Amino acid sequence: MATLISSRTHEPLVLGIETSCDETGVGVVRGHTLLADAVASSVDDHARYGGVVPEIASRAHLEAMVPTIRRALEEAGVTAADLDGVAVTAGPGLAGALLVGVSAAKAYAYALGKPLYGVNHLASHICVDQLEHGALPEPTMALLVSGGHSSLLLAPDITTDVRPLGATIDDAAGEAFDKVARVLGLGFPGGPVIDRYAREGDPAAIAFPRGLTGPRDAPYDFSFSGLKTAVARWIEARRRAGEEVPVADVAASFQEAVTDVLTRKAIRACKDEGVGHLMIGGGVAANSRLRAMAEERCADAGLTLRVPRPKLCTDNGAMVAALGAEMVARGRPASGWDLPADSSLPVTEPHVPAASAAGHHGPPSGAGRPGHGNQGHRGHRGHGHDHDHVHELSRKNLYDA
Repeated sequence: MATLISSRTHEPLVLGIETSCDETGVGVVRGHTLLADAVASSVDDHARYGGVVPEIASRAHLEAMVPTIRRALEEAGVTAADLDGVAVTAGPGLAGALLVGVSAAKAYAYALGKPLYGVNHLASHICVDQLEHGALPEPTMALLVSGGHSSLLLAPDITTDVRPLGATIDDAAGEAFDKVARVLGLGFPGGPVIDRYAREGDPAAIAFPRGLTGPRDAPYDFSFSGLKTAVARWIEARRRAGEEVPVADVAASFQEAVTDVLTRKAIRACKDEGVGHLMIGGGVAANSRLRAMAEERCADAGLTLRVPRPKLCTDNGAMVAALGAEMVARGRPASGWDLPADSSLPVTEPHVPAASAAGHHGPPSGAGRPGHGNQGHRGHRGHGHDHDHVHELSRKNLYDA
């Protein structure tokens, strides 16, 4: 039976910085209470290319970092000196973009004499639900769906123990949304616009395939590459025949196929693991059909559904601050000043503690000297999924909260 995280007498005040892709997110959280969520998005700079350009994203983070931090602190009504810690996304994500955020977090934490917490982007997407619905049950079953990730995760302890049950083997769900939108000529990012068109279409108009749903297929893994290809070929066939493409029906039928697979596998995982609830996060969790279908199927299965409001589903600093506050509340070790920006940080590492798990209020021996900058990097790990040129849904052009 799931248990809830116990309440704490002290509610840590934490600043969170998120720069894994194209949005500079800064959040301020006190315990489970969101005080500020400031975002500077560079999505318009990438739209002309049909996806995120890493160099452009990195430069945008550099320009937006200090103003966004100031805005978040002002919105929260606190000063930097009031903070109990600074948390930052250490990975996974775009290497250059991550480096900007990690460097900024180190600078602020060091100057303020506060502990630094390098946290995992995916674990943060789970922890943000605490700001919406209170303490996470333990264990938590989470379905994370975005432009770079489609994962089923079991988290007995969000700060130390996150277990991958399944993941995408090719295109992530959000990536498929972007690519189908491109074929339909609907622009970038594709998720919000497909959702809008789908509301006017018939989800049963076209029988698009459901990948990896056969009896011999991996029960918790996802594959959307074949679906994307099937949609593109269907559209091309109509165009070759000189027939009009029913955009709304294509959008609705494609969206139905994606959400059907996602919810079907998530419900099965909950039943198989004996978990009585499902948490859904990541940019695609803002999709209206996914939310509706998950609510219907969870109700039928006797499961409790937890989904944050749309603006907390996409990349944001609040989710990083939420996980950082949980680290502080549970007394987890802080990260060292040699914290790396790790583009392939596996979800099995919710945070990156210092090698010695001590001395986080001052620079470790040798800090700042040549040759010591990468001591904490443990090399490439094959369990993570990098953000590629296709980003999860942008808040700027997203759904109403």
